[in-house]
Amino acid sequence: MSSANPLDVLDAPVSTLRALVAAGGRSARTAAIALARRGDEQDLAWLLAHDDADVRVGALWGAGPSAIGHQRARGLLGDPDPLVVEAACWILGEVGDRDDVAVLVTSARVHEDLRVREAAIAALGSIGAPEGLDVVIDAARNDKPAVRRRAVVALCAFDDPRADRALRAAATDRDRQVRSVAADLLRDRGGLGVVDDEDTSGTPSGADPSPDASDRA
Repeated sequence: MSSANPLDVLDAPVSTLRALVAAGGRSARTAAIALARRGDEQDLAWLLAHDDADVRVGALWGAGPSAIGHQRARGLLGDPDPLVVEAACWILGEVGDRDDVAVLVTSARVHEDLRVREAAIAALGSIGAPEGLDVVIDAARNDKPAVRRRAVVALCAFDDPRADRALRAAATDRDRQVRSVAADLLRDRGGLGVVDDEDTSGTPSGADPSPDASDRA
């Protein structure tokens, strides 16, 4: 059944799912998703500790925020595989515990994989705690385009004049998609307003609309 239709794997008996996970290969992640959804705590613990990162990712997505909880998700922020950390950040954002803001800020600032930084920024936006605002503003100004776009969306979760200024500054970003997202959000919030010198720090108005070489990653 190693090359079975994914829908067949999802409906397979528990014993078959365990065997597929143990065997590895292309069906292991789908089997892990299905097995995690069955809700057995021992199976979930086994999946989360598995050597195969695809299995760990499948367990996180399959079990979801309620079953994983923020303590286990926090423990996976140091996982060597960025896709595992990305999924853990998503869970923390969905759980929405303010106690997790500090670890998400660290991931958003220092993780080398932009997918993790993007997921951490999204989680901070979902939580919306003021302690996360500084790193979201910094990401909106200085990170890669994909992270800047995510940060622009996250800014809308914060009721703070600094978030409004950063959102207006993003409307002059050197990346066309970042500018477009910011402009759409600003229109939803009542208009573009005036972009002042403080707003444009790090993102000069009138810059070349194409991303520069440092953004291509």
